[in-house]
Amino acid sequence: MKLRVLGCSGGISQGLRTTSLLVDNDLLIDAGSGVGDLTLEEMCQIRHVFLTHSHMDHFTFLPLLIDTMFPRIATPIVIHGLQETLQALQEHIFNWKIWPDFAKLPDEKNPVMKYEVMSPGEVISIDDRKLEMIEANHVVPCASYRVQSSTGSFAFSGDTTTNDSMWNALNAHDSLDLLIVEAAFPNELEELSKVSKHYTARMLGEDIKKLKHKPRVYISHPKPGQESVIINECKAAILDREVLPLAGGEIFTL
Repeated sequence: MKLRVLGCSGGISQGLRTTSLLVDNDLLIDAGSGVGDLTLEEMCQIRHVFLTHSHMDHFTFLPLLIDTMFPRIATPIVIHGLQETLQALQEHIFNWKIWPDFAKLPDEKNPVMKYEVMSPGEVISIDDRKLEMIEANHVVPCASYRVQSSTGSFAFSGDTTTNDSMWNALNAHDSLDLLIVEAAFPNELEELSKVSKHYTARMLGEDIKKLKHKPRVYISHPKPGQESVIINECKAAILDREVLPLAGGEIFTL
């Protein structure tokens, strides 16, 4: 299984892309601005998109992706997510006012896009991979994902803060090779972090003690300009695991 990080930043600036992970060639987890770095040929191989939640930095390139692929889509692209996430897309994005409703184009019987609701704890199998949705703790309904193949596994926290659900779900498995987890704010902004339901390094350091596995830990979603402070604080807060920054563009083979 191959994992390519298209974007992992908590904001935008030159060289920074918002969250999107490409699994092998056909699955996306989130569809932030990192999707725009794919070639047209690469885009046309995508068959499934798994969304963590309805905030713009995690789906903003999905409408453009579907529009770009439209003439080349033979079978519908499946958009997976929580009921609340998919409902938000239907009501506020694919509503003919902001963007065409591609779930009804070219017609309702033959759409190029379809929605598939998932619930926390549900596992979807696609070829050799199993994608498990896990409940996260954010200001809107949000999910984390664990992805397992015959050769390895990884988990992606999405946007979340202190919780038990993610760690308990990961502990239910025998192993975890790679963890991509957010730390959006430096420790000095802990009050803002609590209000917006993100991790700081200190909060993550306390919470990750709940995880029984010792995967490589990559820090995602830092706010632009604060990356070095956040990663240094994460390394200081997490002493029993390898902690590394995620910059975007990385390719992992699991």
